[in-house]
Amino acid sequence: MASLPIGVAIPRSTAVEAVDAAAAAEEEGGYAVWSTAGGTRPDAMAIFAAAALRTSSIQLGTSIVPAYPQHPIVLASQALVLADLAPGRFRLGVGPSHKSIIEGTFGISMGKPLHYMREYVTILRQLLWEGKSDFDGEYFNVRASLPEGRTPPRTPILLSALRPNAFHQAGEIADGAISWVCPRRYLADVALPAIRSGAQVADREPPPLIAHVPVAYTNDSALARDTARAFLTRYARMPFYARMFEAAGHDVSNGVPDALMADLVVSGTGPAVVNLLRDVLSLGAAEALVSLLPTGDAATVQRDFLAAVRNAQ
Repeated sequence: MASLPIGVAIPRSTAVEAVDAAAAAEEEGGYAVWSTAGGTRPDAMAIFAAAALRTSSIQLGTSIVPAYPQHPIVLASQALVLADLAPGRFRLGVGPSHKSIIEGTFGISMGKPLHYMREYVTILRQLLWEGKSDFDGEYFNVRASLPEGRTPPRTPILLSALRPNAFHQAGEIADGAISWVCPRRYLADVALPAIRSGAQVADREPPPLIAHVPVAYTNDSALARDTARAFLTRYARMPFYARMFEAAGHDVSNGVPDALMADLVVSGTGPAVVNLLRDVLSLGAAEALVSLLPTGDAATVQRDFLAAVRNAQ
């Protein structure tokens, strides 16, 4: 029986840990593994190149590669490696990240993120789907082709999205949208309609929504609550996320309220957790991208969670 479309985010503490987690997820019957990228932790693209050699069937995806620090030609060349090592299994998630990271950490001016991402994805699609980019824009002027004789891999290009305009843009130009810590009702009431409206503008079928869901895999309600609050607190302090939470009906100015955790975090074990994730999928999301919160040994939690998903097929 086919796997439920429920993937897990793997850690990037060390490259060995990340590759081991990806290989274990395949052995445990996992549908997909995802990794964030950027910063000074081990590089997700390099990790997936190694993981591709340890796996044969599981889907691999970045969620996401920050676009500003890396030219689209460079990222396209990295995607070619994954296309060779894991044909048909790699999905390239990209996004602008956030001002506090791009300007505060990298020291790069963001300008107009939506416009920047439109140009960035256009170049990626030209290279990875058509084999050649001849592009002039506000941020990029590109003349590049794949090596002679190289067939474009047509790697799916996914966009991160947080607010309506970003979901709309994903619907218009990307092969999918990836949410991050967006409450369930926000996905249903804001994200999915915006994706559909963007697709309508481009006269295309709406691309899938990959819904990020934090999961506290434990029956200890106090532990679930504490880990969920710790996980969400850093997002509540970031202006972009705080505004999204407010738009979803959750005021985080005085911390993370219980109502936000109930609207976003899934907790429990066994079939109960899988049924809650099915509820997320029933809203219209094509996949669930699960972040397993630290409720125990990471490898054990991943194994037990994926066993529950497998047993619920």
